[in-house]
This record gives sequence, structure tokens and C-alpha cells, in this order.
Amino acid sequence: MTAVQYLSQEKIWFEKTQYDEAERRFYEGVNGPALQAQDTGANTILQDIARARENIQKSLAGSTAPGTGDHGELVTRMKDLELENQSLHKVVKDLRSALSKLEARVAVLEKVPASAATVAPCAKAAPVQQPKERAPVEEDDDDLDLFGSDEEEDAEAERIREQRVKEYTERKAKKPAIIAKSSILLDVKPWDDETDMAKLEECVRSVQADGLVWGTSKLVPVGYGIKKLQIQCVVEDDKVGTDMLEEEITKFEDYVQSVDVAAFNKI
Repeated sequence: MTAVQYLSQEKIWFEKTQYDEAERRFYEGVNGPALQAQDTGANTILQDIARARENIQKSLAGSTAPGTGDHGELVTRMKDLELENQSLHKVVKDLRSALSKLEARVAVLEKVPASAATVAPCAKAAPVQQPKERAPVEEDDDDLDLFGSDEEEDAEAERIREQRVKEYTERKAKKPAIIAKSSILLDVKPWDDETDMAKLEECVRSVQADGLVWGTSKLVPVGYGIKKLQIQCVVEDDKVGTDMLEEEITKFEDYVQSVDVAAFNKI
């Protein structure tokens, strides 16, 4: 079978382009009114936008124009502020007037003498006029002594004061004085394990002083067969100190290497 024969028997749509064109024109004719509706909707939206803009412009123009609602409210507030300002000025004026009257009254009161009715309570208690009131009224003027009574009273007060000071001094002298004491624990270290600890303790106790009392003692191991002497003593703080004890004990150089204060307590 030749190619021409094969093609003559094959069903081929040679007019497809014509049908497509016809279909396109048909749908264009059908969709024409729909497109116009879309254009109409767009025009409606544009008109709404234009009307909204116009309303906004009118609102802005109305808010700035004189005689509108906002402007009227602003004018009302300004009037209220002016009235309030006038009221405040009046109050300040009244206060200034009252202050002036008060200052004038205080100035008058300051000029009143101290013997007026308004005397402070402390002034009432002070017997300022007592010496003159004590003078007898029936005696003659020649026998009246205005100054002698004051001198006698001053002498009597001085004598009483000296007597009280003397009595206080005597009472204070009779009281026993409090003696401050301390309890001291000393560590006395020897040179080596061959040091005679009994002799070392004897040397330590040979240190005597006013206000020093030796107490108990014991030997405490240190190491390598060496023992230290731990001895207790009671001292009066005003008479004996730790520096003096260390200095006196370390004088025994043949037995004592060093002295340390292990404990110090106030009694």
C-alpha cells in the first residue's frame, strides 16, 4: 500500500484551525456582556473611591472652617480657662490681703511688753521679783537692804554646793576601787629534750612582781621527746603585762628558748 492510499484511508482533521477560530469567535460573542459587567463593576468601585475622597475633603474643610463643631469646642474651652484664670487671680488677691493683715497683727503683738497677759509658761515659773517681795513692807526705808539679801543667799548657796561636793568626794573615796585582772596561760618552750624541765619551772616561778600570782602548770608533749611547760598565772592589768612576763622569763637563756601567750582572759 502506497503512502497516498494510506493517507486516504486515515481519518485526519485538516480543518481544526478553522473550527478553533470559529469557537473563539463564538465564546467572544458569548462573553462580551460579562466583560462589560466587569467593566461596570470597576467603574462602580472607582466612583465609590471618588465619593469617599470627596467626603474626606469636605470633612477636613469643615474641621478647619470657622463656626464648626471642633472650633466651637475650642472656643468654649478657652472661655472656661479665662474664667478660671480670673477666679484664681481673685483668690490670690484675697490671700495677699489676708497675709498683709496677719503681718500687721504680728507686728503689733511683737511690740507688746513681756509683762502682758500672754506670757510664756517658762516666764511664769521664773521667780524674777521674789527678792523684792521678801522685803518687809512695814520696816523703814533706812533699814531696808536691797543688795545684802542677794549676797547672803549667794554665800549660802556656795557653802551648800561646797559641802555637797565634799560629801560626794568622801563617799567616792570610801568605795573600794575595782581592780581589773586577767588570767594568762603561757607556753614556755625549752631548747631540747635534755633541758631540765623542773629547773625551768623553778626559774619561771622565781619571777615575782606586785600583782602577779602563779597558778597550776603541766608539761605538754611537743614532738621528738620535747615537752613544753604550760603554766597559768593571774595578773593585775595596771601592774603586770604580757610583755614584762615574756621579758623576765626569757632572761633564763640556759633553759628557755621562747615564751608564747596561749590564752588571755579578762576576769
